[in-house]
Amino acid sequence: MTNPLLSHWNTPFELAPFDTITDEDFEPAFEQALSAHKAEIDAIAQSGEPASFANTIEALEQAGVGLDKVLSVFFTVAGADSNPAREALQRAFSPKLAAHSAEISSNKDLFERIASVWAARDSLGLSQEQQRVLMLTHRGFVRGGAALEGAQDARMKDIKGRLAVLGTDFTQNLLADERAWFMELSESDLEGLPAFAVDAARAAGEEKGAAGPVVTLSRSIIVPFLQFSPRRDLRETAFRAWEARGANGGETDNRAIAGEILALREERAKLLGYDSFAAFKLETEMAKTPEAVRDLLMAVWAPAKAQAESDAEVLVQMMQADGVNGPLEPWDWRYYAEKRRKAEHDLDEAALKPYLQLDRMIEASFACATRLFGLQFKALDVPLYHEDCRAWEVTRDGQHVAVFIGDYFARGSKRSGAWCSAMRSQAKFPEVQAPVVINVCNFAKGEPALLSYDDARTLFHEFGHALHQMLSNVTYESISGTSVARDFVELPSQLYEHWLEVPEVLAEFATHAETGAAMPAAMLEKVLGAANFDQGFATVEYVASALVDLAFHDGVAPADPMVKQAEVLAQLGMPRAIRMRHATPQFAHVFAGDGYSSGYYSYMWSEVMDADAFAAFEEAGGAFDPEMAKALEENILSSGGSVDAEELYLRFRGRLPGVEALLKGRGLVAV
Repeated sequence: MTNPLLSHWNTPFELAPFDTITDEDFEPAFEQALSAHKAEIDAIAQSGEPASFANTIEALEQAGVGLDKVLSVFFTVAGADSNPAREALQRAFSPKLAAHSAEISSNKDLFERIASVWAARDSLGLSQEQQRVLMLTHRGFVRGGAALEGAQDARMKDIKGRLAVLGTDFTQNLLADERAWFMELSESDLEGLPAFAVDAARAAGEEKGAAGPVVTLSRSIIVPFLQFSPRRDLRETAFRAWEARGANGGETDNRAIAGEILALREERAKLLGYDSFAAFKLETEMAKTPEAVRDLLMAVWAPAKAQAESDAEVLVQMMQADGVNGPLEPWDWRYYAEKRRKAEHDLDEAALKPYLQLDRMIEASFACATRLFGLQFKALDVPLYHEDCRAWEVTRDGQHVAVFIGDYFARGSKRSGAWCSAMRSQAKFPEVQAPVVINVCNFAKGEPALLSYDDARTLFHEFGHALHQMLSNVTYESISGTSVARDFVELPSQLYEHWLEVPEVLAEFATHAETGAAMPAAMLEKVLGAANFDQGFATVEYVASALVDLAFHDGVAPADPMVKQAEVLAQLGMPRAIRMRHATPQFAHVFAGDGYSSGYYSYMWSEVMDADAFAAFEEAGGAFDPEMAKALEENILSSGGSVDAEELYLRFRGRLPGVEALLKGRGLVAV
């Protein structure tokens, strides 16, 4: 019987035939596709023809299509719908993929051909995009260790292989801890919880096979519990379990793994001649240096901390009025902040949530894309990997643009967080290839599913990434869509969040789940007025995480990351009732792979730009100004990594932004 992963997909839009793929198909398909890619690389490296852009750089672009096809399906289901078989396969594939990547980047014959094309680049008559692909290919090989020899070359391969194993272990340990813990609630324990939180707890209890409702460590369940439960003892129990993920001792403890990862990253950077891993990593980003990152974060830290400390004083008074003495604790902050929000803005999340139906917010995100970029969305009836998933065909002027898949609900088989990935990226070489893009979120189920305002913002954020993929219009896949500098990739996603706050968007799509009535004007005003509420807390927990990440990688790797984390937080004067958004043992952004290592700051770097970019719309004809939308698509969304990120922003805005727009956007005053 033919392995569906290795066959031509005679399906609508050549989507993966999820209804015919089984877990038993992955390993043989992976091995065959990996072997085929090795043969393709060898053929390029051993070619008897003089090296040219076509037979070397473009040949590399074409190589590995079969492997990409297998892995795009596997990593989609491994991240969003894992099971023991898939977790075992992930542990088996990771070191093999790392070894394969290391073999390619250290292939001397291949690098010699790339270097030959690079040396002759000025005489080859290359287009601007081809020059960019050549530069990135050459730079990638150099940074991958292609110029290393002998023992150093062998050691680099070992380091890459070990890091791949450790990153997989870190992810699976975190998932195991999140999946294993839950707290059963009696009917009386539900007192004070709004209906949506009760419904989510009951649904979670059913999934866990418990006798009744439960609190799990899914953010969409535990955060509302911490916001609304008047039971301080239960809030403390839940919070401590949430904080302990990856640090419970035993087989799933991530602390030693984090330490080994940091040591190996430092060694890798030193092998390549850099002073630190941060110096190595940031060289290719907009920020360029650790010093530039630290300057940005500290410019925001001071006003954020001042705001948080001022807010804490108010929350302590509220707590004391409840007869609770002693210091404000992390399990108290969200509860009293929610009470304060209700009092000061007369905004009750339980009353707000029925107006933020998942389906209506999806419609809103689509409608904004229609008005801005002329995109149309039509539901598709196609097999997908889980019953919760849904798909749409995306068109413009009757022409197919992309397929968009949404997987929105939390479940035990899905890793936490939210992300966007391309199961197939846009390209025109060697033939036109339309993207297949997926957004994965972790919202609580319900009938209908209701979102918090933060959830709705997450939905818009991930759809901003999806637009970056779908509107990509480049020739080569390696620079398509979100293949850009890490501190630039969050610009389109964070910028798109702003359209959720456009009053006319909420007025049209924020309709009550039961009555269908539009959100009352007074509530809409309160929602927008409270948009910056508790930004001291949100900014402090984020910036603390980013500064710890930077400290881990800027200099000698710490012998004990937990000690280093404590030192950094002490130096910052971290408010005692606020924790890092991601403590080290659960900091998957940084330790599941090195995508965001030394790079967690990038959300804020991009936010400096997104605040300034949305201001450009407001300065023009408003949020849906057609000329600004055209400029955004042409200069940023369609360009992928074909041009340096700084140049793309300059083309769009005419200048680079300062931190002022960000502070204003967060309602913080410079100190």
